[in-house]
Amino acid sequence: MKALTSILSILALAVTVHAAEGDKKPEAGKKKAPMNADEMIKRLDKDGNGSISKEEYLASPQAKKDTAKAEERFGKMDKNKDGSLSKEELTPKPKKDAK
Repeated sequence: MKALTSILSILALAVTVHAAEGDKKPEAGKKKAPMNADEMIKRLDKDGNGSISKEEYLASPQAKKDTAKAEERFGKMDKNKDGSLSKEELTPKPKKDAK
């Protein structure tokens, strides 16, 4: 009987520890990697036209935190000033090697 009680106690402890590990939050101070162009379009392009309009961009949770900054950022990213962000505008240009 003692062996059965010991085994059940150890099993309960193991299950509790395993469940608690799933509750861990990401470490504070670590930033998420920025979304790539495809992820951003997939997440924000609500009308499915393959680009992100200013309205779609400003409706994002990140933009709602500071609308003025979001509008400024959108203006800088919209290189051709057509009022929407294409995949090309969202894809960073590769940096040239300094030689």
